[in-house]
Amino acid sequence: MKFAVIGLGSFGSNVAKTLYERGHEVLAVDRDKAKVEAAKDYTSHAVHMDSADKENLEALGIKDMDVVIVSLGPEMEASILTVLYLHELGVRRVVAKALTEDHAKILEAVGANEVIYPEKDMAIRIALKLTSPNILECLPLSSGISIQEIAPPEKFIGKSLRELDLRNKFGVQVIAIRELIPERTVYIPKADFVIKDSDILVVMGEEEKLEKLVKH
Repeated sequence: MKFAVIGLGSFGSNVAKTLYERGHEVLAVDRDKAKVEAAKDYTSHAVHMDSADKENLEALGIKDMDVVIVSLGPEMEASILTVLYLHELGVRRVVAKALTEDHAKILEAVGANEVIYPEKDMAIRIALKLTSPNILECLPLSSGISIQEIAPPEKFIGKSLRELDLRNKFGVQVIAIRELIPERTVYIPKADFVIKDSDILVVMGEEEKLEKLVKH
């Protein structure tokens, strides 16, 4: 796939590196010459440019990208204009980093297909892990929905998913189980799957319902 990452701060540069290491074509864009020079070592192409200029974006051939990630740090106005121009130029998918909820609403209004809150998401994950020892990992999605990895409570051990009936009792769905013995992941496990103490449940649902499950 073809990706463009606009804004090479800590978040943007790490996204670009990861995509490039996974074999994707990555175009990096930033107004800081030093960051652009550094990005040449971990991207397919790096360009020194002001992205808050529609003509610059058009000349770059940005509409040919499969996904464009906008991560302009504290530059709210620049990120909003960049997303607007990307939308007007017909970019298929625009993912934008937001700093505040108001910023996110504006980004969505001007054309972002997806808005992410790295700092907020990390804060939620840390808070959940600190307050709920059974939660091993958490991925917040949207509208109060998240995916969590949880260590099964003792009362779950030795019971099948059918017996636990988590969907009807708690309103959550087990979408996968990571087995440590043997080491493998079972996706969409069957109802007769019996939980072991070495298993890790990957569960999706509303955060309030997941919290009730963990405290059960």
